[in-house]
Amino acid sequence: MPFRRDQYAVESQVRFHGYSPEEAIIEVAPRLGEHTLRTEDVQAQIAQYGDEVALVLFGGVNYFTGQWFDMEAITKAGHAVGAIVGFDLAHAAGNVPLELHDWDIDFACWCSYKYQNSGPGGISGIFVHEKHFKDTKLNRFAGWWGYNEEQRFKMEKGFLPEVGADGWQVSCTQVMPMALYFASLQVFEKAGFVEPLRVKSTSLTSYMFYIIDQVNKELNNEQFEIITPFNENERGAQVSIIAKQREKEIFEGLVANNVLGDWREPNVIRLSPVPLYNSFEDVFRTGELLLQVTKSIV
Repeated sequence: MPFRRDQYAVESQVRFHGYSPEEAIIEVAPRLGEHTLRTEDVQAQIAQYGDEVALVLFGGVNYFTGQWFDMEAITKAGHAVGAIVGFDLAHAAGNVPLELHDWDIDFACWCSYKYQNSGPGGISGIFVHEKHFKDTKLNRFAGWWGYNEEQRFKMEKGFLPEVGADGWQVSCTQVMPMALYFASLQVFEKAGFVEPLRVKSTSLTSYMFYIIDQVNKELNNEQFEIITPFNENERGAQVSIIAKQREKEIFEGLVANNVLGDWREPNVIRLSPVPLYNSFEDVFRTGELLLQVTKSIV
């Protein structure tokens, strides 16, 4: 399931170019009875439509299941049929190791208020592969702040882009959100992202898998099903669970006890032990509260 923000953006672009979203947009779904996508199914879908595919657009980490897609493999599949490949990294930036340039990804965008801790309304970020910097054939929307800085105030006709991703800017970046973002990135640098935080992250999520399994054993049933991939190379800091009974009440019970996860319709509770500021004790206490709340409700 793509995040609806992406769906709305793509639908509007398709209509802008005079096409029908029902005919022009291809979606990939998990196999029957499965919650996550298989890389080979994504590759097969791209190959099936071949050179009819103009753009492959994926999330880096799925917001619903927490699945971290094989971005490099998807990019190679898209390029094999001549498509441009881009990623929405809203749930991946600051969460999982990313090598956008080396994976040959054409472009990516992300928000900074989730795992990068810039606060509500934090600025967005973009990546454009350097192979596109000097491509004058690209039809792109241009803005004042994307114009070449040294010649901007000559006020001449014709768009002359700044070199790099800066050339895709269309408006002025707000100073206060930039300051907050910069402060957050300094903390990441001090903590040692990517390696130290990634090691802790996979350990925290593995521990949460274990804790939820213990909760199920205490309840003598399979009340909670984890839909996030067990393979640590296929997930970030998010663990999504399906509650089989009275799921919304269980979620509200956790929130009432200061376990601040996230609810996604129809029955998914997202829990994210973030390595920068969550501990193994936090995960243990979450398991205790999950057990207590469930026993009091179910």
